[in-house]
Amino acid sequence: MNQVEVQAVFSSPGQPDKEQIQHWVDAALQGYTRDTEIVVRIVDVHESAQLNKQYRHKQGPTNILSFPVEIPEGIGLNLLGDLVVCAPVVEREALEQQKLLTHHWAHIIVHGVLHLLSYDHIDNNEAKVMENKEINILQTLNISNPYLQVHKP
Repeated sequence: MNQVEVQAVFSSPGQPDKEQIQHWVDAALQGYTRDTEIVVRIVDVHESAQLNKQYRHKQGPTNILSFPVEIPEGIGLNLLGDLVVCAPVVEREALEQQKLLTHHWAHIIVHGVLHLLSYDHIDNNEAKVMENKEINILQTLNISNPYLQVHKP
C-alpha cells in the first residue's frame, strides 16, 4: 500500500485534496512492487523559491521539487521521498497552457513521483522515456497527453 502524507501549508481554490493526490500517486506507482510512503508538501512561491535556490541553485519558484530518499540496504524503511509543489506556479501554468487545473495538478504529481523513481529529463533520450511514461499514466486517469496541449506565447 502506498501512503501519502499531504502537508498543505498553502491553500488556494482548486487545490486537490488528499484523496485526489493519493489517486495520482497510486497511478504513478502502478507496477511498483514495494509499499511506499511519500510526503507531498504544498507551498507558496516564497518557500518554493528558497528550496529551489538551496537545492537546485536556481532562482525563483518552480512547479515541483522532488527529494528522493536513499535508504541503505537492510534498513526496513519504505519512504520513497518528498514532493514539494508550489500551488501558485501550478495554477499559473495551467492558465497559461490552457489546461484544466486538476489535469495539470495530476501531471505535476505524476511527474514528481517519477523523479522519485529515478526517472529524469536531463537529456533528450531520458526526457522522451519520462514523457512517454507520464503520458501512459495520465491516460489511465483519462487525462490526455499534456505535451500536445502546451501553448507557449
